[in-house]
Amino acid sequence: MPGQLEGKTALITGAARGQGRSHAVRLAQEGANIIALDICRQIESVAYPMGTDDDLRQTTAMVEALGRHVVAREVDVRDLPALEAAVSEGIAELGSLDIVLANAGIGMMSPDIDDARAFRDQMEVNLFGVWNTVQAAAPPMIEQGTGGAIVLTGSTLGLVGRGGDGTGGSDGYCASKHAIVGLGRTWSHWLAPHNIRVNSVHPTGANTPMVVNDAVAKLFADSPTSSGADVGNLLLRGGFAGLLVQDRVQ
Repeated sequence: MPGQLEGKTALITGAARGQGRSHAVRLAQEGANIIALDICRQIESVAYPMGTDDDLRQTTAMVEALGRHVVAREVDVRDLPALEAAVSEGIAELGSLDIVLANAGIGMMSPDIDDARAFRDQMEVNLFGVWNTVQAAAPPMIEQGTGGAIVLTGSTLGLVGRGGDGTGGSDGYCASKHAIVGLGRTWSHWLAPHNIRVNSVHPTGANTPMVVNDAVAKLFADSPTSSGADVGNLLLRGGFAGLLVQDRVQ
């Protein structure tokens, strides 16, 4: 039986590993071809090892093993011209662009980086990077005229008043994820006339290298109560520890 996304193409940022890789494999299982983008190098201010070109090659191999086509590029989401070029190359090779997952993001920052730099890097990757991704992807989707879906990866810390502690890294993370909600809401109105749906999703801590690493483990050990609460299940009882935000557009 064909999958639900047979013949569609999905653009995924942060695709080398973690949630991005999971999205790529799951959408490929449903029949989608994939444009897989990742910076594949370390950002100096980030406290944990980031994805590599080997990681991106592994994601590519996993998608291809499902019989799907992949256009993989090493792209920094802070670089709008590079994103535009990658999107154009992906559409030229795969034929369309129907789904966008603006997933790339960074988490814990190195304590050796000054607060102003940490705040700026958080905002540039987690917010400007999402804006750049949609600016590169939405125009060809509109021109294509067949509708589509855009999903922005936020965080539960973008929905509640906690997670920041006055430092550049934590404040920047929370501010950027709050801004994702606003972008998703306004973009849903911008793109609804073109039959393009926009959602933001807001997971808590996920079992990915961005959360499960030595730097975060040390943070939890040094401050177990506050740190654990910030990434734990925010629901009062068991259930899905993530939220989805979508404006209702007539």
